[in-house]
Amino acid sequence: MSELLKQIKEAQDYIASKASFQPQYGIILGTGLGNLVGEIDIKYELNYEDIPNFPLSTVESHSGKLIFGSLGNKNVVVMQGRFHYYEGYSMKQVTFPVRVLKQLGIEKLFISNVSGSLNPDILKGTIFMIEDHINLQPDNPLVGKNDDTLGPRFPDMSQPYNKELITKALAIAKEHNITATKGVYVSVPGPNLETKAEYKYLRIIGADIVGMSTVPEVIVANHMSIPTFAISVVTDEGFHEELQPLSVEEVIATAIEAEPKMTKVMKELIATC
Repeated sequence: MSELLKQIKEAQDYIASKASFQPQYGIILGTGLGNLVGEIDIKYELNYEDIPNFPLSTVESHSGKLIFGSLGNKNVVVMQGRFHYYEGYSMKQVTFPVRVLKQLGIEKLFISNVSGSLNPDILKGTIFMIEDHINLQPDNPLVGKNDDTLGPRFPDMSQPYNKELITKALAIAKEHNITATKGVYVSVPGPNLETKAEYKYLRIIGADIVGMSTVPEVIVANHMSIPTFAISVVTDEGFHEELQPLSVEEVIATAIEAEPKMTKVMKELIATC
């Protein structure tokens, strides 16, 4: 048994001892998007700090809890708070919880984040379904010796995001008159926001929105054959000729304002699965 598998099993065994619950779906909630938890009939809550081998979120807007309960008619396990490479964690640490969720039995993974728009056709407040990505993170969670019991050495990434779930999500958004679209997300390390030239470069290479997360988790989800859906709340616009200074507080405020729309799409999407 590999060291990684041992660590996963330690976390899995601890969780099983505290939460007698079989989740169908896993959910990762991003910056300012933690209120989906209010829609969940909560059965168990575990603090990250109590789970063996789990990192701790150092971002103020991330709560740091693993929550088990029902959303609509589905059993879910929710990460209220995620981890980022810019916090100083390795990519293996950032993605460790995804591996644990898989071992807990999830059948699908739903991810949310916030992003900045690179595309003039995508305005602040838009709900964005990620259909592909560009990885500009400086490391990869699959680097190192591969454990074949977790996934293949060279996982296919031709369809990292589930097309059926994207189609359903767009239909749900349209039904509720929610401005939504789909496209390409580029993941950068951060934590600084982008310069004007960087925004332009990221648009030139084919991205519609930019953020600092999600791609590492999606790589590991694909490695472990977990169908994945990712949704982003666009909180700022990086395509303007004259960029205005932007604070994290503004990003969070915009995310909170748009969150009910994201929550509605996510909740109804999970109910249809």
